[in-house]
Amino acid sequence: MMRWIHAFYGFECRVLLQVNRHFDKKLLNLFFRTFTHLGGADITIAVTFLLMLLSSGDAKLTAIASALALSASHIPVHIIKQLFPRKRPYMMVEKAKFPANPLQDHSFPSGHTTAIFSVVTPYVLYLPQLAFVLIPLGLCVGISRIYLGLHYPSDVLAGGILGTITGIVCFCLLWL
Repeated sequence: MMRWIHAFYGFECRVLLQVNRHFDKKLLNLFFRTFTHLGGADITIAVTFLLMLLSSGDAKLTAIASALALSASHIPVHIIKQLFPRKRPYMMVEKAKFPANPLQDHSFPSGHTTAIFSVVTPYVLYLPQLAFVLIPLGLCVGISRIYLGLHYPSDVLAGGILGTITGIVCFCLLWL
C-alpha cells in the first residue's frame, strides 16, 4: 500500500511540475492569476448574490441553488482540511514556483475548485447548453491552482467532485 501511495505522490509531483514549469510566462501568468480569483470567496459570493438579485422565476431558483451549494460546500472543505492536513506543494516540492504571499492553510481539497464547481453546477443542470462555457471555466480555475503551485492535482480533482456533488444535491433539493 505504501508503495502505491509513494508512486501516486510521485506522479502528482511530476504533473504539478509540468503545469507549474510555465510559471514565468507572462501571458499564462496573467491568464491563470485572473482565473484563479474566479474561484475565490470574493468573486463567487458576489456573483451568486448578484444573480439572486437580478434573476426571476426558474433562473432565480437556480441562483438560490447555486448560492446554497456554495455555502454548503465550504463545510466539508473545512472538515476535510482538518482531517487530512496536507501541506501545499510549494512547501514540499523543491522546484515548485509560487506567487508571493501564498496561502498557508492545508491544500486538500482545493477550496477554489470546490467553490467554482458548486456555483456552476446548478446552472449546467438548469441550462445544459451553458456547460460549454461553465465547465471549461471550472477546469481553468482548477488548473490555475496547480499552475500557481498551490495545489496538487488530487486536491483539484477532489474539489471538483465535492463542488459538483454539492451543486447537484442543492439543485435537486430545490427543483425536485
